[in-house]
This record gives sequence, C-alpha cells and structure tokens, in this order.
Amino acid sequence: MSAPNEKKIEKAGLGALTLATLGVVFADIGTSPLYAIRETFAGIHPLEASPANVMGILSLVFWVLLLVVSLKYVAVMMRADNGGEGGVLALMSLALQSTSAKPKLAKLASLLGLVAAALFYGDSVIAPAITTLSAADGLRVVAPGFAEWTSAVAVALLVLLFAGQRDGASFLSDIFGPVMVLWFVVLAALGIRNIALEPHVLHALSPYYAFQFLTTGGWVAFLALGAVVLVVTGCEALYTEMGLMGRLPIRLAWYFLVLPSLGLNYFGQGALLLSKGESVVDAPFFLMAPTWARSSLLALAMAAALIAGHAVLSGTFSMTRQAIQLGYLPRLAIIHTSQERMGHIYIPVVNWLLMVVALGLVVGFGSTAKLAAAYGLAVTGTMLISTVLLTLVMGSLWGWKAYRTTLLVGLLLIIDVALFAANLTKVPDGGWVALGIAAVMLVMLITWKNGRISLLKRLARDALPFDVFLSSLSSRIERVPGIAVFLTSASEGTPMALMHNMKHNKVIHERVVICTVIMEPIPFVDPASRLNSFAIADGFQRIVMRFGFMEEPNIPKALAQARSDQLGFFYEPMSISYFLSRETLIPKEGKGLSKWREVIFAWMARSASGSMDFFHLLPNRVVELGTQVEL
Repeated sequence: MSAPNEKKIEKAGLGALTLATLGVVFADIGTSPLYAIRETFAGIHPLEASPANVMGILSLVFWVLLLVVSLKYVAVMMRADNGGEGGVLALMSLALQSTSAKPKLAKLASLLGLVAAALFYGDSVIAPAITTLSAADGLRVVAPGFAEWTSAVAVALLVLLFAGQRDGASFLSDIFGPVMVLWFVVLAALGIRNIALEPHVLHALSPYYAFQFLTTGGWVAFLALGAVVLVVTGCEALYTEMGLMGRLPIRLAWYFLVLPSLGLNYFGQGALLLSKGESVVDAPFFLMAPTWARSSLLALAMAAALIAGHAVLSGTFSMTRQAIQLGYLPRLAIIHTSQERMGHIYIPVVNWLLMVVALGLVVGFGSTAKLAAAYGLAVTGTMLISTVLLTLVMGSLWGWKAYRTTLLVGLLLIIDVALFAANLTKVPDGGWVALGIAAVMLVMLITWKNGRISLLKRLARDALPFDVFLSSLSSRIERVPGIAVFLTSASEGTPMALMHNMKHNKVIHERVVICTVIMEPIPFVDPASRLNSFAIADGFQRIVMRFGFMEEPNIPKALAQARSDQLGFFYEPMSISYFLSRETLIPKEGKGLSKWREVIFAWMARSASGSMDFFHLLPNRVVELGTQVEL
C-alpha cells in the first residue's frame, strides 16, 4: 500500500473509510441490479427467458464480475496508482512516463487517455439518468395506476440530485454509507429468498454454462453481452476514487459485502425468472420482494439511486479538476464542500451542464432500455482503453515479464473487446448519445490543450527579452515601495503586465517578482521542492512554483510557507501586489489551430474563471491589466 493511502487509513480509521467507500465507490455498481437483468431479457435485444438462457446469463454475470471487477480493477488496476491517486487521467500520466523515450507511442497514449476521459463524461451524464429512471420504474409494480408518472418522478429525482450537490450532498454524506449498507443487505436478503425457491440456480456458478451459452447462442448470445456489461457499470469508480478512499477499504468492502450481495441478488433474479418465466421479465428486481415490502423497497431504491448519482458526480468533479490542473480544460470555479474531508469538491458549471443533458436524456428517451444502449458503450469504451494503457505501465514501470503481461492482458482484452463490440451494435438505438458526448468533450479537451500551447508560443514570440527590458529602463522611472508579483505562464521574457504597468503607471516596485506556476503530471509535489527562486537583476527575481494535479495552486499560501532566505525577501501579505494579465483572444487564420477551433478556444477562454480565484489571491491586492492577442 502506498504511503498516501496509509495516511488516510491512519487518520480516518479503516472501519470509517470502508463504510464511506460503500457510499462513494460502490453506489453506482451497487444499483446495477435495478436494470441489468431486466435489460438482458426485456431490453433493446430481448433474450427469451428460457432455463438455458437464464443459466447462461447468470454464469456470464458471475464471471464478468470476477474477471472484470475482482481481477482487473481490484487486483491489478488499483496497483497502478500515481502517487496514491487513480483515474484514467492518472493512468494516462503513468503511461506517458513509461513511453517518454518513444514520442509516437506517448502521443498515442495521450490520445487514448483523452478519449477515455471523454467517454467518462458520457458515462457521467447517462449514469444518473438511467439509475433514477430504473428506480422510478418501481412505480409500475408498486402502484400501477401511477406508471405514467415514471419519467416525471425520475426528473424530480434528478433535479433533487443536482440541486443538492452544493450543500445537501455534503450535509448528508455521513448517512450515505449506512444507507448503502442497508441497500446491500436488502439485495442479499432478496437474493437468498428467491434462491431458496430454485436452489439449482447456483449451478450457474460453473463457467460451463457461460461457455455453452456463448458457443451455442450465436448472434443472440453476442447481443446479450451488450446487456451483461451493465453489471459492471461503475467499476471505473473503484479506480477513480482510490486516492480519496484508499485501496484497502475498497478491497474489504468489495470482497466482504458488495460482491456477495450483488452475486446473491443476480442469482435471486435468475431464480425468479426460472420459476415465473416471461411474466416477470419487465421488473424482476422489484418482483423479488413480497408484496408488503415493495413500497419500502421502492423508497430505498430511490435513495440508493440518489447516492449513486452523487458518487458519479463526485468522480466527475474529481476528474475535471485533474483535467484543469493538467491543462486540458480552462480554469473553472471549484468549491470545497467539506473542511474535514479532502477531495470533496463541487464545480457549479459542470454540475448544471450535466443536469441539463441528463434531464434531456430522461425526457427524450423515456425508457431505461434506450438509455442502457447508450450507457454500455461509454462504459466498455473506457474499460477497453484502460486495459491498453495498463499494458504500457505493466511492461515499463512495473517491469513485468513479457509472458506474464501477455497472458493477463490477452485475457482482459478478449473480454473488453467482446463487450465493446457487442455494444457497438447499439449505436442506432442510443449508443450514438455516448459517442456524441465523447466527441464533443474530446474536441474541447484537445482544443484547449493545443490552444494553450499555441497561445504560449505566440506570447513567447512577442515577449520582450528581459535584458532588453532592463536596458530600456529610464532613470526617470520611479521605484516605489512594496513587492509586485507578476504572474506569467512563460518561463522566459518580460511579462505583458509588467510592460503595461511601466508604460501606463511609469513606476517600478522596489522588489519585482516574476512568478510562474507549473502543474506537474503527479498528484502531489513535495513541499520542500514547491518553490524555486533566483535573482535575475537588482530588485528583480523569478520564482517558479510547482503543484500536483490533485493540489490547490494557492500562491499566497506557498509564499507564506517558504523561508525568507528561500524567497529572497520577507513575506508580508499586505505589502504584496499581484499583477495579472488578461488576454482578449482574437481568432485569426494562420498556421496554428483551424478557424473553427480558434473560435472554440476563445469561447472556452472567456468562460474560464479568473486567475485571482484560481490562485487564491486576495481581491484587494490584485491589479489586472488587459491586452489583445491574435491566435
């Protein structure tokens, strides 16, 4: 176990973290029983609920859970931590480290990581929509007279979910774990109740039934894989939230509660199908419960759906922050929702955009069957790419022998490719939604990264060399008391804000600090190497600050924590003025980005939050100077 995870366990306690894990990590995969089996036998490509098909599907479900979740994610993927942090962008950073000597392979790894991140956003939109709609579908069983209100109830749940992210989710987060414990216990109890009626259903634990189903079922069996994958939706959360919860709590929760509960429930639904056949395919989950308990089960399912939605959004906020720090998205306002729990954040613009799209999906599709088609493609695409990136890490960073890597990766790729290919058949039925969302996000991620590179090159080309700037200073320029910190992205040249300040105000501060912030492709930077300062002329110095992609780039805090001999001056907050340059971007035909991408980049730049908030600068100590830049 990595040191960061050990510190989390020591601070919070193993039991508390394991309980919290159930609400943060496993809520999404934990609500899959609401729709996974139903979509297999009553979805876009319905499968006949014959005994052979039921046993084959149950065997597939069991072995997919073992091979994909237990083997790939819990046993292997969670070893690929970047300084204790997980997630597809963290994995991409590891893959880039392993391919640093091979530029073409590194470029491919970067592209694959961005595609996976884009697909994750599609997952983040579809997951809350399908989970709330599946929970609301219980009305058809509990209160058939209100069946037509299913979509309306789902919309209400979604509005409650997104509207409560700012304060409500943080306030209620302490009860998420206990509620999910109750949910998993109920899943297991319902499963045991129905397995007792058809105990021979447990024979499906044998892989023989899965093999027989796949080899004799032909095209029908292949299409069924597109629904079977729904049992592992949310498995990316195991890896994404690893840095927040720690590996050991996740593994304990999975093996001792989540996996047994899911397995029992899926086999319970299978037992119900064996005994009742086609009459229960529309709602096997809710029909497992006795009539007197179905209303309570519906209420619990809705609560679990809200918690699952929160877990998905939490992962999305975390990945968005990583993308911002790594330079793939513009600066966005990030709000910390808990003073006690590191990593609990809220990003308003992401929250509201996801809500609009999720509501549109529920209203537009109106059924879990169509949403399931879209959902499976996003999940399997991310899973497939993560396996490819993991391959690069195994060989280069872990030093695994070729035969060991080949055997494991070969097995995982067979599974991932089969599941992804089966979901490709659903593109006309809803899979296009996931691809569309991913395409939009991919364009934005790449455009922002390339646009920033193009902008920095333009600014560096136009920047006045610092020695020329010094030689141009007139003796008539007055040196005023205080410290002026000029923020700049360039590591060389004269900041534009410094040029404009001298031009318009005709003064230079006694101490001029040119500050550059660098976001490293690692989660955390050692505080001892946070800041590097060196003098460049009398009264002028350059400071380079380094932060990891999981850290807050707080400039005043970094200055306050540095020693005076390290800074080169005595830090006094009220004697420092921060000078920022705000560029107004003007799209122009040229050798850089294409015109339409320049327009997108300029729009994203205008939508970004200011440097003052991002770097935690005091508003009354900031001077902002504007300039126009042609792209």
